Amino acid sequence: MAERQQQYKNQGKDSEALRKNRVDTTISLRKDKREEALSKRRNIGPIPPEDLDSNDAANVPAVYDKQSLNQIVAQARSEDPDTQMAAVTQARKLLSSDRNPPIDDLIESGILPILVECLRSTNATLQFEAAWALTNIASGTSEQTQAVVQAGAVPHFLELLRSPSLNVCEQAVWALGNIIGDGPHFRDYCIQLGIVEPLLKFVAPEIPLNFLRNVTWVMVNLCRSKDPPPSREIVLSLLPALAVLIHHQDTSILVDTVWALSYLTDGGNEQIQLVIDSDVVKSL
Repeated sequence: MAERQQQYKNQGKDSEALRKNRVDTTISLRKDKREEALSKRRNIGPIPPEDLDSNDAANVPAVYDKQSLNQIVAQARSEDPDTQMAAVTQARKLLSSDRNPPIDDLIESGILPILVECLRSTNATLQFEAAWALTNIASGTSEQTQAVVQAGAVPHFLELLRSPSLNVCEQAVWALGNIIGDGPHFRDYCIQLGIVEPLLKFVAPEIPLNFLRNVTWVMVNLCRSKDPPPSREIVLSLLPALAVLIHHQDTSILVDTVWALSYLTDGGNEQIQLVIDSDVVKSL
């Protein structure tokens, strides 16, 4: 009889314990899948209007090699604005490929310091192209993200959050989201440098929908890691904005807002109480 019972793996187990185990497993799988989708995002389009010309496709080499990459790097260093713009745009397009972008090859080419320097330009279009390229490099592995941080990009991205160009602001937000998404070490680094206050200013009615979606996604990444969790001060800073976003009509924003709150409530009793005190439970 004992041998026969062992054929049934759930024999003798409490039904409530089994149900709880199924629920916990399902939640764990959903969180793992969500983690993978949330943490980093690569910008592969749409192409800005100024790029939509008949020669655009011809500007991007179908096959690149070390020589062509070296040429891009050399031209990106050029003091001629048009030559530099063309080279940085070409690098961005290589990194925006939807299949196997040459991230490591471009890092090894030495272009990172040049792209970071372009973030300091007075030309908003050059800033945008460089920020887009760096965003896609930071969307890769931890090592690739670390290369962007070590090149000194983060302080310049934070400065770009105050740019008069919304396109530049949004691209900087996106890049910082990828960096924060790498884990609590870079999250805390960006917090230390002051990302939260300028980020929350974009939770405003006049901000375009796609931009606001990116802002909400970055807030999720700020809430996501729990080893260690974000500080009480940061949670208190984020909750009022989440309490506003939970009333938004856009499904994507609502989904990310609820995930942010979910991550916060997974951080222990103190954070659960802060979420309750923010008056979002009724909306949830």
